[in-house]
Amino acid sequence: MFASLLLQVPAAGAGGLIQYLPLVAMAGVVYFFMIRPQQKRTATAKNFRANLAKGAHVVTIGGLHGKIVDLSEESVTVEVDKAVRLRFDRAAIAREVASKTTAAAE
Repeated sequence: MFASLLLQVPAAGAGGLIQYLPLVAMAGVVYFFMIRPQQKRTATAKNFRANLAKGAHVVTIGGLHGKIVDLSEESVTVEVDKAVRLRFDRAAIAREVASKTTAAAE
């Protein structure tokens, strides 16, 4: 369908290009309001997960709170209680939270 639209000879020369302006504008709006922000969020999350460190208090995507006690290339070991350690993929870490001692000191 689009190929047949592009193959049509415009009747008014340059006026034919104006009819494609709304289509180009919609593509620009979709890029700047949907695709670009998602790429930024993805890059931020990737950077966050690459910079995880031992001792950080984190929350997993499932809502589990804990402290990182061990890191490997693909997984993170989180201590959720005394002597209770769970291993997660790095992708399962959603965010870092301030520890209670840090919040009390501030």
